[in-house]
Amino acid sequence: MKESPDSGSEGSQKGAERLAVSPGSNNNHLAGALWMVAGGLLFVAVAVMVRLLGSELPAVEAAFIRYVFGLLILIPVILQMQWRRVKGANLRFYALRGVAHGVAVMLWFFAMARIPISEVTAIGYTTPIFTVVGAVLIFGERVHMRRIIAIIIGFIGILIILRPGFETIEIGSLAQLIAAPCFAISFLIAKKLTSTENTSDTLVMLSIFCTLALMPGAIYLWKTPTVIELGWLFLVAVFATAGHYAITRSIANAPLTVTQPFSFLQLVWAILFGYLIFGEVPDLWVLIGATIIVATISYMSHREAVASRQQKLQSSSSMPI
Repeated sequence: MKESPDSGSEGSQKGAERLAVSPGSNNNHLAGALWMVAGGLLFVAVAVMVRLLGSELPAVEAAFIRYVFGLLILIPVILQMQWRRVKGANLRFYALRGVAHGVAVMLWFFAMARIPISEVTAIGYTTPIFTVVGAVLIFGERVHMRRIIAIIIGFIGILIILRPGFETIEIGSLAQLIAAPCFAISFLIAKKLTSTENTSDTLVMLSIFCTLALMPGAIYLWKTPTVIELGWLFLVAVFATAGHYAITRSIANAPLTVTQPFSFLQLVWAILFGYLIFGEVPDLWVLIGATIIVATISYMSHREAVASRQQKLQSSSSMPI
């Protein structure tokens, strides 16, 4: 159910970009787990770079430059791309996805410069929950009572992290909370597109339309970046692209139910690097809320795997012998 999220963040959302890789046998569990761990480390490295970048550049400009560099990195893929494969009827979906994803990445940049890395990561884990809600509302997918209860518990985890009424909600936390459903919208559109479109094409088109969506805001708020800022943003683009590749390799090597628990190590890396580099001591309530959200996502992933197996069994039993 999950494509590489930009992450509840660039990573947790964890979102919906995939580089073209061979599908593989999908049964190399060790390789899948190691690729997922590597992807988590790469996305935390992206978070650290964005934090080091600071808040001098407007978030929309930083996100825009990141995607410009991303397009440069994708030039070899773009040159080999067969543009006639891109269906004109899907252009509106590409555009809508670019706007949703662009807004999400901009808000993530904004949040990362203002609240602890661990909190951004924890709130970002809500993207799969919003994705399930969106699948019900947009695609009319059926959801059983157990998953409804799991969703409610997941939102309780969000409330524990934010503690409205007990603590002043940081604007960075609010930005990341808005980013999560935007990433979910991006994933849902990607889910529709990948049923008919090539995965490398969807990645290129996402980068193009994200760049276009962010361009007006970046021009309006433009502040000439320094060489150092450009260097950080180039590294962000490189590490984010590598992270998407690692997670795609993970998905290709093992089922999501095997690899997803390892994706939660990203929170461990976020806490560790946040403490060692920025002196951020993780908040107890953030850890409790994150644990509830992680448990919720794990349960929903397990139920999805069970439902998928049952559907396959029913399909096979109905086939003629």
